[in-house]
Amino acid sequence: MPDEMLHLPMVNNVLERHKGSPGALLPILHEIQAGIGYIPDAAVPEIAHALNLSQAEVRGVISFYHDFRSAPAARHILRLCRAESCQSRGAEQLAAQLRERLQLDDHGSSADGNISLRPVYCLGACACSPALELDGQVHARLSAERLDALLDSCLEDA
Repeated sequence: MPDEMLHLPMVNNVLERHKGSPGALLPILHEIQAGIGYIPDAAVPEIAHALNLSQAEVRGVISFYHDFRSAPAARHILRLCRAESCQSRGAEQLAAQLRERLQLDDHGSSADGNISLRPVYCLGACACSPALELDGQVHARLSAERLDALLDSCLEDA
């Protein structure tokens, strides 16, 4: 049995609880991701059937919202703020530094699955720009040197 199939009982429990609720798709997706860590591909037909939607509609919602994942997350999630305040304080240079050092794009994960890079458009630390969030912890007034130190700590943890 493929690994994704192991999650179907949990998916079916979530679907049963939300059956008949108007606007249930987003709550279902959030609950599945909270329980499994991502939305397994095998869950899409089940969700579509339970909500009388097409699989394309379900996949469209998953791909539209950047916080939904269709694969397991990397060990470390790095979210760099790209909003105006952080841009004015050097976030674009930090983004270029990240892309070069990790050899990935703004929505990518490193080949070893250790780090995922995600742009965000406000972490609420505008007064302390530029800022990033690493594994849920905000780091503000970021410099190139501090960014390298944070990356070193992630890479050592691998």
